[in-house]
Amino acid sequence: MEHPTIGILIIIIILLGYLSNWLNWRFLNYKINHLLYYFGAFIHESSHALVCLLVGARVSEYKVLVAQPRVAYSKPKLPIIGNLLISIAPMLGGLALLYFLNKYFFLNQYTIPSFSNYKLFLPNLLTFLKQINIFDWKNLIFLFLLLNIGAMIGPSMRDLKNVWVLMVLLIFIPWPFFTSLGFLAIGLILMNIALQIILISIIYIIKLF
Repeated sequence: MEHPTIGILIIIIILLGYLSNWLNWRFLNYKINHLLYYFGAFIHESSHALVCLLVGARVSEYKVLVAQPRVAYSKPKLPIIGNLLISIAPMLGGLALLYFLNKYFFLNQYTIPSFSNYKLFLPNLLTFLKQINIFDWKNLIFLFLLLNIGAMIGPSMRDLKNVWVLMVLLIFIPWPFFTSLGFLAIGLILMNIALQIILISIIYIIKLF
């Protein structure tokens, strides 16, 4: 198959997102990390809330600074697709935020690969990582964003409960445009996981001495 289906990409994003969160809470369970977590949670839940408004759903609850951040909303006026867009909103919102920050704050410092060809996924990911200079303060901000947005970019199981029937259908539906977005999201989560592993390794080395 030339392009992975929408459903398969979403499943990969969910699984990697849970792995990232597991690493966070199993090995990086520090107070500072809890504070940083709220930034990613803000992007995640705000994306849900914004898309709710766009598809005609009324937001009845919006909580970020709690142990379990959440958004409660009514049935969207846009049928079927409305619920799907709300469910994948964190991915769309996270990618949009990074795009606009790169364009207007970092002044296109980073060239973001299209990730349209899965065969070139790893080379594209490595090329992107080579652009990050840890001695540049802007790059440190970018790493901060990756650690938080990357961990929260995927939809949760709770997000997909309302669209599970549609998700089954999406497993069989390819969409080249979504392929590029999906691989970009996967790339961000993998970069987040790589950064987590590096931090965990540094912490363990420090503890040894």
